[in-house]
Amino acid sequence: MAEPAPQVGERLPPEAIKAIPVRHPWRWVAAVVVLAITAQVIGTVVTAPDLHWEVVGQYLFNQRILQGVLLTLLLTVGAMLMGIILGTILAVMRLSPNPVVSTVSWFYIWFFRGTPVLVQIFFWFNLNTIIHHVGVGIPFTNIGISGDTNTLISPFLAVLFGLGFNEAAYMAEIVRAGIISVEQGQTEAAQALGMRRLQVMQRIVLPQAMRVIIPPTGNETISMLKTTSLAIVVGSVAELATVADQISTVNYRIIELFIVISLWYLLLTSILTFGQYYIERYYARGAQRQLPPTPLQRFRRLLFGFHAGMPVEHGRDVVLPVPRNPDGTTL
Repeated sequence: MAEPAPQVGERLPPEAIKAIPVRHPWRWVAAVVVLAITAQVIGTVVTAPDLHWEVVGQYLFNQRILQGVLLTLLLTVGAMLMGIILGTILAVMRLSPNPVVSTVSWFYIWFFRGTPVLVQIFFWFNLNTIIHHVGVGIPFTNIGISGDTNTLISPFLAVLFGLGFNEAAYMAEIVRAGIISVEQGQTEAAQALGMRRLQVMQRIVLPQAMRVIIPPTGNETISMLKTTSLAIVVGSVAELATVADQISTVNYRIIELFIVISLWYLLLTSILTFGQYYIERYYARGAQRQLPPTPLQRFRRLLFGFHAGMPVEHGRDVVLPVPRNPDGTTL
């Protein structure tokens, strides 16, 4: 049965059209080229005739390697704790209205950011050559305690001090950036309610500043994990890089041993990255109306959506209305 002709002045519903997405053939060409180059590089390394993968498997869970992993984690945690605590204090000092306190903080940050961390590790390791005894006490008196520098500052503490004090300078700037990102009016309102400066910092400013502080702090932690390999210059601190170097000097399998520690570094940094994501998500609750899905939620959505035949977001057909005149003709 034929449809009745539209009457003059009758408003017809818009007719749906099928919008065809723009094709991008060069994107596929670029993807193929990148995959080909990547496969070539990986294939060259994996099939290298003198690369013995059985050595990699032999030492991957070696007892000395596992002990190096533990010591690497210990150095990372210790240095980051020093950096975060001292850096927070330096950031508050930098923002202090007291010019002496602010200047001391600025000088510390300027000095430790301006000198290489390797130089600082060497300084602490060789401190006994210029200062034979270190201690604390009342200046210009004999009241105090002291001890031999070699006894008090072991090679492990030398590396820890070098990493920790250097990290404090960077953490001070990160914390300061987080503090000044909080609206100044909130500080003024809290002070108007009678809260002291320390209370305002603890209860108002720092909880909100964490959203800005956490991402770069996570990056600093991952960087610190790898920076602990500088302890190899000391030689007596058996972290991952030092252990690999010591073993390779015996069996001459340098590349294989450093592939082993690279795999461990990748595993540890992946775990830290995963934890950083959830910490950032936790502190983003007050800044976003809806939290982004977690990696597990995204994977489940992708998996169940694929099995259910859900349409893909990109490249799907889009239905748009066709504008028409009152007499039914298209514009």
